[in-house]
Amino acid sequence: MAKKRQTFGKIQRERERAERRARKQEKKDERKAAALAAAEAKPVDEVAAESAGEPGEPQLEPIPSDDVEETGPSRDLG
Repeated sequence: MAKKRQTFGKIQRERERAERRARKQEKKDERKAAALAAAEAKPVDEVAAESAGEPGEPQLEPIPSDDVEETGPSRDLG
């Protein structure tokens, strides 16, 4: 049985695919580095403010439960 040969087209496709993967990995690494640099560039005050909540978020009050007695009569029984 004769040995099968790889065509130049297949070799070229494999090389192009490897190059695309390498470019994709480079872009991914650049995005990670940019995100890391942006996170490190934030001042400590901004990080603390974000952990406390965004300034535009509404402050929620606790909902009173039904078990708590009200201070005054809710209706007149007389």
